[in-house]
Amino acid sequence: MKEYCGLFGISGHKTAANLVYLGLYALQHRGQESAGICATDGVKLRLQAGMGLVADVFDKERLLRLPGSRAIGHNRYSTTGGSHRVNMQPLLVDIKGRLLSLAHNGNLVNARELRQQLKAKGAIFSSTNDSEVILHLMARSRRGGLEEQLQEALKRVKGAYSLLLMDGDKMIAVRDPYGFRPLCYGRLGRAHVFASESCAFDLIGARYVRELERGEMLVVNGGRLRSRRMPVPRRGASCIFEFIYFSRPDSFVFGHDVHDVRQRLGCELFREHPVDADLVMPVPDSSNVAAIGYAEQAKLPFKLGLIRSHYIGRTFIEPDQSIRDFGTRIKYNPVKGLVKGKRLVVVDDSIVRGTTTRKLVAMLRQAGAKQVHVRITAPVITHSCFYGIDTPTRKELIGSSYSVARICKHLGADSLGYLSISGLRRAAEDTGLDFCTACFDGKYPVGKGE
Repeated sequence: MKEYCGLFGISGHKTAANLVYLGLYALQHRGQESAGICATDGVKLRLQAGMGLVADVFDKERLLRLPGSRAIGHNRYSTTGGSHRVNMQPLLVDIKGRLLSLAHNGNLVNARELRQQLKAKGAIFSSTNDSEVILHLMARSRRGGLEEQLQEALKRVKGAYSLLLMDGDKMIAVRDPYGFRPLCYGRLGRAHVFASESCAFDLIGARYVRELERGEMLVVNGGRLRSRRMPVPRRGASCIFEFIYFSRPDSFVFGHDVHDVRQRLGCELFREHPVDADLVMPVPDSSNVAAIGYAEQAKLPFKLGLIRSHYIGRTFIEPDQSIRDFGTRIKYNPVKGLVKGKRLVVVDDSIVRGTTTRKLVAMLRQAGAKQVHVRITAPVITHSCFYGIDTPTRKELIGSSYSVARICKHLGADSLGYLSISGLRRAAEDTGLDFCTACFDGKYPVGKGE
């Protein structure tokens, strides 16, 4: 499971681009393929973007090329369109003589259909990502204002989107009617701030105010904030993986504390799958908090039995094949003194293909573990996601083809326990949210696309 994208925007601050840079830095976990910032001084829109991490793309010189009091930024992990420079965001286009910039987190399931229709009418696309479809629809709108053109375009798209949009006068933030992806609003003095997660506010000293509601459009113009609404379905479909894996535990997403929900996932996991063991350990880092919940409920010691390297670059030179499982070993290493002779409960957030988990179990056994009991804070993943998470095809998902018992045997574990969908809902019931669980049950709220 790969992260998708991170958004950050600010309107009404004299060093807007610098603050967006910091916001993207805090959201680096949401996308590492490319980073971009578009800023405006009210006259011109200027864009700087590049492939790689935020700190690699931007320096003082590039930020100086982005003057103005409004700016939006984007960290990208591709879910539609390849990892190429043409797909970097924010997008910057000229629509009927007006420059416009767009940043998108999510995935449009009818993008291919709309793209074909637009091409048949003469549209020329400059990228392969689905976000550009929205801009082409806006360009063909006969409505007068930016907000109206955007609303008309969004009536035709289906799927997941949180958007930041900006021209020389306005900044617009919008969430889709199902609320698949998070987008929160905050204040920094008189400035208005938007981010995929609240942890980005903390870095710049902004105050978290609230999450945008499903189908809500917030418009900032001349320092004033207005809210507009689109029709929404009776039930929402917030992505439960924000709580399981994607968001940082120090964030608020969908208006709720990720740390609290993640810890309750671990508690529910123990209630469903207890086991006699000596200690509980996470697969770091996304499972740390859930493992604490499991350990507290089990009244077992919590230990960091695996150490994760945080200094792996985007590419590395792999030695010859004599070093078995090099890719896993460069990322994780067991603490032999902790695991030797012990019965371990290993808590992880998910199993996709099973390849990494199998290698980790083998590493722990080689380090002297007496037993390895794997516990997963998500249900069995049986279907692909089409709403902004990069997942393998269904036939590549180990949970779609094999029983839990067979998966356990494949992993080489002594036992395997997944949290049930009902357990997942119990852990998140305090949020009062409706969740998308399509990757677990195949019930897609707005179709699968192509």
